Amino acid sequence: MLIDSILKTSPRRRPQALLNHYAVWKYVVLVLTLVVMAFSALPTWFGEDAAIQISSKAGLSLNAQEIAQTLAQHHIRLKRLDAEAQQTQVILADEQQQTAAKVLLARFARDPEQLTLALTPAAPSWLLDLGFSPIKLGLDLRGGVQFLLDVDITPVYQAQAAALADAMRDFALKQGIRSIQIQPGHDEQLHLSLPDSAKAAVRQFVNSRYPLWQVTADGRQLLLRLAPQEKTNLQNLTVQQNLQIMRSRIAALGITEALVQRQGENLIRIELPGVQDPATAKQVIGATATLAFYEVTQAAAGNTQLINDRRGMPISVARLPVVTGTHIVDARAGIGEMGQAEVNITLDAEGGRLMTAFSKNHVGKAMATAFSEYGRGTDGKLTQRNEIISVATIQSVLPERFRITGVGSPQQAQQLALLLRAGSMTAPVTIVEERTIGPSLGAENIHNGFAALALGLGMTLLFMALWYRRLGWVANIALLANMVLLFGLLALIPGAVLTLPGIAGLVLTVGMAVDTNVLIFERIRDKLQEGRSFAHAIDRGFDSAFSTIFDANFTTMITAVVLYAIGNGPVQGFALTLGLGLITSMFTGIFASRAIINLAYGRNFSREVRV
Repeated sequence: MLIDSILKTSPRRRPQALLNHYAVWKYVVLVLTLVVMAFSALPTWFGEDAAIQISSKAGLSLNAQEIAQTLAQHHIRLKRLDAEAQQTQVILADEQQQTAAKVLLARFARDPEQLTLALTPAAPSWLLDLGFSPIKLGLDLRGGVQFLLDVDITPVYQAQAAALADAMRDFALKQGIRSIQIQPGHDEQLHLSLPDSAKAAVRQFVNSRYPLWQVTADGRQLLLRLAPQEKTNLQNLTVQQNLQIMRSRIAALGITEALVQRQGENLIRIELPGVQDPATAKQVIGATATLAFYEVTQAAAGNTQLINDRRGMPISVARLPVVTGTHIVDARAGIGEMGQAEVNITLDAEGGRLMTAFSKNHVGKAMATAFSEYGRGTDGKLTQRNEIISVATIQSVLPERFRITGVGSPQQAQQLALLLRAGSMTAPVTIVEERTIGPSLGAENIHNGFAALALGLGMTLLFMALWYRRLGWVANIALLANMVLLFGLLALIPGAVLTLPGIAGLVLTVGMAVDTNVLIFERIRDKLQEGRSFAHAIDRGFDSAFSTIFDANFTTMITAVVLYAIGNGPVQGFALTLGLGLITSMFTGIFASRAIINLAYGRNFSREVRV
């Protein structure tokens, strides 16, 4: 009975066989994770080769064999040549010969601008075929071009004012108000001159139909202006829409690592890593071309405007377009029956409805296609150029799919189709700053950054090995595994870009990763000093250190998330590697280290162990 009583009242202890034990599936997950991340990080180890991309539109007079022979004759070493239907890629063995090779091949091209400098992964094809790719490098590491664009909001305000002015004229006509004069003022303002007897009706009309416009008395006139809050909303919406359009245009160019961000109130910053030949990108990014379709009217009719055609002859069209470029969802260049270039256009549902309704009521009448673009003159002022590119008679009801002709050469048709497909700007943009960073500067940044990483990693490995002796090698293996996981994640996550501040985050990650092991090992030392066996000290050390490690990493992760959310460019690069480093250091410091220690020392119940 006494023995039974003692067994019932004594605390239940875990059997020693269950101490420091991991199930087999945990080891399988650990090994698979390390293997996959190692394969993901491997292409980055091979680096990138200098290459020249030759589009099929370049009209190169040399075939693949002739390209190789021409380069060999000029002592330019060729690594390999990948010839495809739409593009030929010339990969060079010496990066220093990239520019010379492009200049040489450009002599045999009809359109030299279709030859672009590029960097291509140097990893074996079998590794790339598995879906792995090198880490995407930022502008400061890979080189490239940076644009700063100014979004002019004034035309948006003026368009709002023009729409209100047309509505006011229609209202005055219906109400029989005579001698009304509407004069546009600065930006969005309108000055109305009208009889005193009509002012109350006009005020009521504006307040009920256009509540975002403020009406004030200005002497004998009425002054209409947009509310300040509405101007701010219009500005934010316009810049945001232009941001989305810019991303679409850059995606159409095939540049996947681009960074497009808002800077200040009305500026957009674009970084194109790896683009060493910015001519094509500049043409597409800086362009503000769009189309609009107008009803052709009599010159003496009301609510009309005159737009010159390509011969300089004025064409009278309606003031408001039938459909604008914002309704275009697809545009493809082609060749018509008569051998002339054309653009096949597809409208969205709303645009198709408007075009169908208009053409149904105007069969046999003329419709003009107007091309518009913005630019800055020598004085820096914004100018708009409108041009009628075609006037055609509507033969039948037009659906949401139709074609336009008179767009110039096939190359001009291709360019116009690209711009329309990528979206028309809601406000004109102009490039106010352009910077080109060469790949040599990026290579120097990479060398210096990773030299600092290697130095910090080496000193940390040496310290852990000397200070913690038998547990130090476990921490070193976990630290190396942490770097493999981190590089693998950076290469695997879509949109992750490594920048120079990101390398600083990698160096910081080394300290954070080893800090996890330091906390655990110190707890194990404390438990050994209490007289516990080595196996029990390991079990209690990991358990007691977990909450401290989690709290420290969680609070740092909050900082990393905030930095990534509100920062831009270099700040985001640092925050990204910091956040990923926190995740990988937790995984390797706690899970991987525990797995190794369980196998090596988990059954050691000696009390004479010193760490």
